[in-house]
Amino acid sequence: MAGLIGVFGGTFDPPHYGHLVLAEAGREALGLERVLWVVTAQPPHKPNERRTPAELRLEMVSAAIRGNPAFEISRADVDRPPPHYAVGTLRHLSALQPESRFVYLMGEDSLRDLPSWHAPREFLEACESIGVMERSGAEPNLEDLEQVLPGLSARVRFFHAPIIDLASHDLRSRVQAGQSIRYLVPEGVEQIIRGQGLYR
Repeated sequence: MAGLIGVFGGTFDPPHYGHLVLAEAGREALGLERVLWVVTAQPPHKPNERRTPAELRLEMVSAAIRGNPAFEISRADVDRPPPHYAVGTLRHLSALQPESRFVYLMGEDSLRDLPSWHAPREFLEACESIGVMERSGAEPNLEDLEQVLPGLSARVRFFHAPIIDLASHDLRSRVQAGQSIRYLVPEGVEQIIRGQGLYR
């Protein structure tokens, strides 16, 4: 049987230790062979939000995951034309790796909002399962979600991870204010941010 591959999508602007903890906890708890970090060039639900160029974000993710052979960058949402919805990403990955089975990683807040995603039923069909990191205060009601998306409950696999309360927008604000982000992002990521003068 083909192995399970985690799909971890995001803008990663910048990637931080919270992202790394979620990805590693999901990999271990769900028995994933590897985790694909899918850098989204431009989220369709935030069309006007300024973003660091995708190639620089890919460089930061590369620096962040360096040293973990189970982590791999995917350009699925950079090289394809937009819009980049999760269902399209999964279909693209499945076409590239038809022998693989994909587990989409997310937090409980994203699971709660899943009915509002683009083509959520098709998204469910496109993935083997959904790996959901439990997050205090964001507990979704699976019974209610099941009414909207039949079959969802059978696809959801919860996992625990150490809670690291970090958000990329807060890190950008810290840099803009001249505050330290040391120990909040990997050293290689901090070097790129400083070297490129990002978030100033």
